[in-house]
Amino acid sequence: MPQKREPEYRINRNIRIPKIRLVGDNMEEISAAAGYKIDPDIYDTRDAQRWAQEMGLDLVEISPKADPPVCKITDYNKFLYARKKKQKEMKAKTQKTVIKEIRFGPNTDDHDFNFKLRHAEKFLKDGSKVKAYVQFRGRSIVFKDRGELLLLKFIKELEEVGSAENLPKMEGRRMHVMIGPNKKKKK
Repeated sequence: MPQKREPEYRINRNIRIPKIRLVGDNMEEISAAAGYKIDPDIYDTRDAQRWAQEMGLDLVEISPKADPPVCKITDYNKFLYARKKKQKEMKAKTQKTVIKEIRFGPNTDDHDFNFKLRHAEKFLKDGSKVKAYVQFRGRSIVFKDRGELLLLKFIKELEEVGSAENLPKMEGRRMHVMIGPNKKKKK
């Protein structure tokens, strides 16, 4: 048997606080139903519930933690739909960062270096971040200085399309650096 979910917002008779703050863009309509002008101020909950019922709408508690809680007279299903639509829009607007990794060895030769450099330039131009690292295996750990020079050279070559977020640093048997794309200038 499916478990019944608690509604996200308290509505109508589930709001049991004696006083509420009433807000909304339909306050003129509510004023007409109530018979007098309503300001977005503090009201008795029973009055607000009665106004909502007379209009065929719901009293929805928007912000329960406020003092007093903030409520709005609206159609509950339309309210949920608008809320879900707004969350979906906000999620679509968030920028997703993609991190591409490029691995070097401490003895990487020039051809391999240039090959990986071209890939990194393409990644940065596409807006991705590049994590370049030198993997030390076995006894090659004694060549830390070579790895650092390699990464510094890599950063220097990519200055036009990206900038290093920090200097190369060692973590375990890896020395890595993170390079982010340069901000595009608006014309």
